Amino acid sequence: MLKQIRPALVLLVLFTVLTGLAYPLGMTGLARALFPDKAGGSLVTRDGRIVGSALIGQNFAGEAYFHGRPSATLGPDPADPAKSVAAPYNASNSMGSNLGPSNPALIDRVTAERDALAATNPGAPVPMDLVTTSGSGLDPDISPEAAFFQVPRVARARAMDEAAVRAIVAAHVDGRLFGIIGEPRVNVLALNLDLDSRAGG
Repeated sequence: MLKQIRPALVLLVLFTVLTGLAYPLGMTGLARALFPDKAGGSLVTRDGRIVGSALIGQNFAGEAYFHGRPSATLGPDPADPAKSVAAPYNASNSMGSNLGPSNPALIDRVTAERDALAATNPGAPVPMDLVTTSGSGLDPDISPEAAFFQVPRVARARAMDEAAVRAIVAAHVDGRLFGIIGEPRVNVLALNLDLDSRAGG
């Protein structure tokens, strides 16, 4: 029996060291050496202060800012930590809503948000990604259509010409990776920071 237990224990320790310590440490070190910005979380700084990450969305609520996709992430209720409450873009609790397309709560939320958005830009179709959550709840990007849809509201709030705001959005549209992978997108944080810098904010 010892002849069978000993090799099993040796292999357990060996593969624990290899796959649980050596491999993760090696990959982390390699990533930090080759891609230090990405390995560090793609942090975005402004005036020497970290303001977010290019990989994680933020909850922009003001009329003068472009808004990202809705987020279904949750967090502990400050009044009762045993309960959960809505906490948009909670990076420690990445999740979707898990509500099916026939769920009344989902239908009511999407309908209410669609109607509210339609009122800000009458006559324009509301882009789907402005009323639906992503699987992670942390999506930092929106479609170009979703960004252009918000131009009239942002231009009004900032007292800017719509054409000027539209040009700023166009400059922030990132195309498909290698021209074929993914969809064109706009990073909401980068766009809002650019707007603030132009306005001296």
